Amino acid sequence: MVDVVEIERTDSRTSAAPRKTWDRTEAEALYNLPFADLMFQAQGVHRANFNPNHVETASLLSIKTGGCPEDCGYCSQSAHYDTGLKATRLMPRHEVVAVAQRAKDAGATRFCMAAAWRSPKDRDLDQVCDMVSAVKGLGMETCVTLGMLTPKQAERLSDAGLDFYNHNVDTSPEFYDKIITTRTLQDRIDTLAHVRDAGIKVCCGGIIGMGEQVDDRLGMLMLLANLPSHPESVPINLWNEVKGVPVNDTAERPDPIALVRLVATARIMMPKSVVRLSAGRQYMTDELQAMCFLAGANSIFIGDVLLTTRNPQRDRDAHLLDRLGINSALA
Repeated sequence: MVDVVEIERTDSRTSAAPRKTWDRTEAEALYNLPFADLMFQAQGVHRANFNPNHVETASLLSIKTGGCPEDCGYCSQSAHYDTGLKATRLMPRHEVVAVAQRAKDAGATRFCMAAAWRSPKDRDLDQVCDMVSAVKGLGMETCVTLGMLTPKQAERLSDAGLDFYNHNVDTSPEFYDKIITTRTLQDRIDTLAHVRDAGIKVCCGGIIGMGEQVDDRLGMLMLLANLPSHPESVPINLWNEVKGVPVNDTAERPDPIALVRLVATARIMMPKSVVRLSAGRQYMTDELQAMCFLAGANSIFIGDVLLTTRNPQRDRDAHLLDRLGINSALA
């Protein structure tokens, strides 16, 4: 058994800056602590960096759906698989702004726009930049996910006022090529570097439940925690069931306690990052979500749909947060 005192040196309360490098032995020792000790440490780190009774609320919109040339084995929007999803064109600016306004009225403080591209063409980026500026004008934080970016494209998004760029690593380096072959992990790391260099905040996390092992989940956290700078937002997604994709053959719903352990480990390894419960919350009980908040998760997506999959209804989220005494824009 690992003594809790040995691990507490990674707590942000005992260091002037977040820990930058984690090795496998340390990550495993942390994750495998007795549950009460792990939760105690995660709560300490969380309270040292955030209001433990506040959860950030964000909204996500697919501004260009389907037809993606990538072969991500979990994705309903890949052109490689027959998922029954019809590809669409890029939404007009006025429609995106109207959805953003409704999301703000419903309690969202950040508006995220996603397009199913390998990488954006410059003419499409012109339109996205206009959307970013318009949504910023509503008084909301902005985030986009558009695939791979060049340094110049990242700079253009920064000039438009973009706050966050989402580009997930998805899984561990060891498991990566089992779910994606058309884009390397290094491609993703390069885009994250371009975003950082342009002065945009990073939203980067991954997906669990695709058939990976606990070692892979910890490998994903190590990859994120050992980046030159921790992502400002770390979304943890449960894989949403999608017909027609290869991950269906390997997917397995994570044990609830294992999910809480992962959230707590992420909180300790990346003390100042916002940890978001993202896709898959419709599979989670209220009690499981409450445990994740206690472990350090402090952001959720609101709205009935996330891109192409279901999400808990706003009223359910508002009721849960009210019962927990957690403040959010839903109140």
